[in-house]
Amino acid sequence: MTEIQFDGEVATRHRRIDPDRWDDIYVVGDVHGCRRELEALLDALEPTTDDLLVFVGDLIRKGPDSPGVLRHVRSAPNAISVRGNNEDKVLRGDKRLPELTDDDAAFLSTLPVAISWDDALVVHGGVDPRRPLVDQSVDGLLTRRSIPVGRGYDGPFWFEQYAGSPRVFFGHTVLDAPFVGEAALGLDTGCVYGGDLTAYDYYADEFVSVPAERAYETRSDEKILSPSSIEAEHR
Repeated sequence: MTEIQFDGEVATRHRRIDPDRWDDIYVVGDVHGCRRELEALLDALEPTTDDLLVFVGDLIRKGPDSPGVLRHVRSAPNAISVRGNNEDKVLRGDKRLPELTDDDAAFLSTLPVAISWDDALVVHGGVDPRRPLVDQSVDGLLTRRSIPVGRGYDGPFWFEQYAGSPRVFFGHTVLDAPFVGEAALGLDTGCVYGGDLTAYDYYADEFVSVPAERAYETRSDEKILSPSSIEAEHR
């Protein structure tokens, strides 16, 4: 088993959990304020209070009900989340969500940038495959997509090059289906853009998805990746 360790600021914002406390663990993709779709996904999963929900961040913004999503995650004793770049934008004041309360903001400020158990690591953006975990930055964990440029959709993408352990579960990069690699698994299937909201059942090794009721925002095709195209490039 890989010993998951960080250094510096990341180390203070890394949460290690005990998987033996939970009967099952579900990793949930970017919700982006889509409360009704989150409720539908939970109906499909039927988690008990002995099952853990781990969100990959971006609980808020773009969708219709960010406060409703936060109320659910805040009030559920079996739900935790990493911080996404959209939570970070709101906390920095770069983006405003006037409907969020002071309690909401206080909750967002407590979110770690990394959650791990066994050989699993959950972050919002990604990791730099050229560096060991101890040398990862907070900004990279929140925003990374490509190498060397962190935020672009031109590639190559970090999850194409990352290998080894731990296995990284991530969101942020919008996909038309989950990305499944040997060492990385992508879960942002574009719910807020009219795609799906997706969860991964960690122990059953299977996906559960529900469709969006509608597209709440538009996004160009160039910024929605197809895992099958990425895989084809490496055959």
